[in-house]
Amino acid sequence: MIETPQKILLVLPSRGTLRRKRIFDIVGAFCGLLVLSPIFLLAALAVRLSSPGEVFFRQERMGLGGKPFVIYKFRTMRKDNAGLKITTSGDSRITPVGRILRKSKLDELPQLFNVLKGDMSFVGPRPEVKEYTDLYTEEERQVFLVRPGITGVASIRYRNENDVLAASTDPNWTYIHEIMPEKLRLDLTYIPKASVWYDIQLIFETFAVIVKG
Repeated sequence: MIETPQKILLVLPSRGTLRRKRIFDIVGAFCGLLVLSPIFLLAALAVRLSSPGEVFFRQERMGLGGKPFVIYKFRTMRKDNAGLKITTSGDSRITPVGRILRKSKLDELPQLFNVLKGDMSFVGPRPEVKEYTDLYTEEERQVFLVRPGITGVASIRYRNENDVLAASTDPNWTYIHEIMPEKLRLDLTYIPKASVWYDIQLIFETFAVIVKG
């Protein structure tokens, strides 16, 4: 008799841990917006002057409970950016200012508003578009048990994802069959260990990666 593999069920952090994590997110996002407001305004001005189009990029992503929300970023691509939902390091749709914002991760700053609204957390699984989440297995859909994050274990590990995709002859296939499953595996390892202190550690690791380039 062939045994079917057992589904791995994650142990969620306690309610108290999740509550403290949410308080940390609110305070951190509010302080971050205040402290980084000059950089925020300069980035917005650079986007506005560099190419026609809106300052902010809005896109529907799947979040807590598998419910959709609108994620905010600084626009880094040209107004007519039809094509793949993923981008590579040499993507011609990215503007010169957009490349700087992406490399420095400053394009993610508007997501502090998502954190304040409760759509996202500072740390958590990176939210995807429905086109990709529809491909998740039942086990992988457990990433919806927590709020998605601006950064996370998978975001740090795959910080050079665009370079990997640029080297592929079929970036979409490579993302779906090689990168996405591994990112989900890493994000699932985060959930049972989620806490304020672990989040702070991952945030510092993210800053270290950005500084080192």
